[in-house]
Amino acid sequence: MTVRSVIVNFVQQEDVNFLLTNRLPRRWITLFVGWLSRLEQPLVCRACLAVWRLFADIDLSDAQNTRFRSLHECFTRELTPGARQVDHDSAVVVSPCDGIVGAMGPVCAGSAFQAKGFPYSLLDLLDDSELVARYLDGCFVTLRLTSGMYHRFHAPYDCRVEHVTYMSGDTWNVNPIALKRVENLFCRNERAVIRCRLAGSDHLITLVPVAAILVASIRLHCVDVPLNLKYRGPNRIPCDAWLRKGEEMGWFEHGSTVIAFAPPGVSICPGLTEGSVIRMGQPLLRLAPHHLECS
Repeated sequence: MTVRSVIVNFVQQEDVNFLLTNRLPRRWITLFVGWLSRLEQPLVCRACLAVWRLFADIDLSDAQNTRFRSLHECFTRELTPGARQVDHDSAVVVSPCDGIVGAMGPVCAGSAFQAKGFPYSLLDLLDDSELVARYLDGCFVTLRLTSGMYHRFHAPYDCRVEHVTYMSGDTWNVNPIALKRVENLFCRNERAVIRCRLAGSDHLITLVPVAAILVASIRLHCVDVPLNLKYRGPNRIPCDAWLRKGEEMGWFEHGSTVIAFAPPGVSICPGLTEGSVIRMGQPLLRLAPHHLECS
């Protein structure tokens, strides 16, 4: 057994992992790593990448650049053109990001699940009762990005981003270990609520990027300020940005989670299962036939 496998096996033990990523001072560690990741010093960059590779499978084969001045550049890397194929079927809402499918299913009584037996209130997450009402009897899908994955997210359909609500919060880890132990985790963490009006209809898909420990920061092209732990408002930001399906919306500065909420009339694509890996541009949700007739 190699030294790497010994270290990884030790850190991946549930109690150890939870202690290391949640019981230490999360905010200060996050701010420190955010500063460290931006240092454009070759030795620092190489050392940080080496440590990162100990704990994450990083595939740079589809990266536009493979030489980085800082750890931050690697975190937020862009892909080579054509590295992701976007499904252009007008009945399909595609995945906005690469990810592992987590909890998904119907929205019941205004609640969704972060893990089995751990429900959370949409009102606590979205902080908007009118928006919550749109998703009663709708559905949700949770997409978890690991630290080694591609961290940018994209428009799930031809749509207009009409409003963003940013909520500064905690930086709990969002891995399965924490999701089974920390109630209302998504509602506690830093997050953005992005309302996307689908072209040709009144359907409103809401995407909620949730940040996490280490580099809690969300960047959106339609908002001209970085959304991070130092940002204090305004937290409700009107937008009017038209995006084509698959067009880049923004990025995380570390792996985290995107939750997609859809209203009645939009369903989860058949064959999608918890634990499966999905790539940006692949089918995630499907529009009902009557929507297509009206579009």
